[in-house]
Amino acid sequence: MENNEDGMKKGLVVGFLAGSVLGAVIALLYAPKPGKELRADIKNKAGEIIDEAEEYVSEARTKAVNIINEGKRRSETLIDDAKKRAESLLGDAEQILSDAKDRVTENKKRNNEKTGS
Repeated sequence: MENNEDGMKKGLVVGFLAGSVLGAVIALLYAPKPGKELRADIKNKAGEIIDEAEEYVSEARTKAVNIINEGKRRSETLIDDAKKRAESLLGDAEQILSDAKDRVTENKKRNNEKTGS
């Protein structure tokens, strides 16, 4: 659900930026200004739009880094938990094996005592 919302947010921002660019260009082209002023206005608007796009990209990078770091942290936690569980299971298995060997040894001794060997 969050991915869908993030996609919608990104789409809205991209749409807003594209609409801003298009609107600014159309407004400047239809404005009754001399060529020098028009070019200066287009240059200024382009600079503003580039600044906004750079800010958006910077925020996106920061969010991506945060998401990656959170993923790394979570995966490290999962790996640590899995290691602890594996060690616990190995310890339990070793104890069970040791108990089984002891029982086999005890049974052999009892059988030897019964048979007189």
